[in-house]
Amino acid sequence: MPYNEKLAARIREALAGQRKVEEKKMFRGLTFMVNGKMCVAVSGEEMMCRFDPKLQDEIAEKRGFRTMIMGGREYKGFGYVSEDGIKSKKDFEFWINLCVAYNKVAKASKKK
Repeated sequence: MPYNEKLAARIREALAGQRKVEEKKMFRGLTFMVNGKMCVAVSGEEMMCRFDPKLQDEIAEKRGFRTMIMGGREYKGFGYVSEDGIKSKKDFEFWINLCVAYNKVAKASKKK
């Protein structure tokens, strides 16, 4: 499935100041790994965010947000944000900052 190249470019630019940024094709799009951990991704036309699961209820109220559900299971701390939720620079930066802040304390997934 193709992903939104313009959104990928916005994310790439926003993460330019981070150390150890790597791009990987996964989650039906392009995932941005920061310090070896999934930080944010482009999936189709949406931005997929990884954030502190403790913020799930607060984040769920944001415009354009929906919780990630895979195999019928809700994944707290992961969600998709539609274009409507990241149109403005302020909204886009909110999501990027949320992901980067959690990345600093998030655990890396185990390599198989």
